[in-house]
Amino acid sequence: MKTARNFMLEIPVLTFHDGITKARQILRDDRFREVYVTGIKKDLLGYVDITDALRVTATKSNVTVEGFVKDAACAGPEASIESVAKVMREFRTDSAAIIDGSRHILGGVFLSDLFPVIISRNELSGRVSTHMSKKITAADPADTLQQVYAKIVESGFTAFPVIKKKRLVGLISRRDLIRSGGVRSAIAQSSTKTVEDVMAKEVITVSGGVSLSEAARLMVDNDVSRLPVLDGVTLIGILDRHDVLAGLV
Repeated sequence: MKTARNFMLEIPVLTFHDGITKARQILRDDRFREVYVTGIKKDLLGYVDITDALRVTATKSNVTVEGFVKDAACAGPEASIESVAKVMREFRTDSAAIIDGSRHILGGVFLSDLFPVIISRNELSGRVSTHMSKKITAADPADTLQQVYAKIVESGFTAFPVIKKKRLVGLISRRDLIRSGGVRSAIAQSSTKTVEDVMAKEVITVSGGVSLSEAARLMVDNDVSRLPVLDGVTLIGILDRHDVLAGLV
C-alpha cells in the first residue's frame, strides 16, 4: 500500500531568518499555500501561510519569517496517506511536511495529490448539505483584480464564486490570477482587468442532496478544489476537499 513517501515532492523551505518577502514571492507566484520553515539545526519549526505572507507590504521588507511561523502539519515517510490527510484536515492546510526522526524536512505532500487515491479506496458517508460550509465569500464580476487579491489575503481562500444579481455566473481562483499574470499587477495596483475578464465561466456545481462520494468524484474528474453548492439557482454553500475528508468512514 502506498505511503506518504510515494507522493513526496521537493518543496521550497525557508530558514527562520529569511525575509518575509521571500516567502511572499513563493506564495504569490506558485501553487503553494504554505512554505515550511526550519530552525538552527535545520529542523522543522513550522510554516508560513499565504494569508500572513501576502499581508506584509513592501515597506516591511526587512521583517523575517520567524514572527509568522505556525505549527505545521507533518508526518513520517511511511505514514499512510489517510493519516497524512487527517493531519492536514486538523491544521486546515493543503500540504504536509514529511520529516525524519530528527525533524529534518525530506519533502512535502499535497492534498490535491492524495485526494483521488483516498476517495477511491475509502467509503464516504453523508451528503453535501451536511458537510458543506455555509459561510460564503463571493466576488462580483465587476470587482478588480486588486479586490480579489485582497479577498485572498483577508480570507485565506484561494477561489471564490462570482455572483451577479444573486446568480452564480463564474468562479475566480488564485490559479486564474497566476495564469493571467494578474497577481503581480494586482499587487502593483496597475491592472485594469476585472473578475469577469479572467474568471472561469463554466462552473462545476453540486446540489446539497448529492452524496459526498459523488461530489468528491466531481472534484477529481474536473480537477477543482471547491464546489459551489446550489439550491435551484441559489448559492447555499461551498464544499472543499477538507469538507469531503470529514465524511470518511
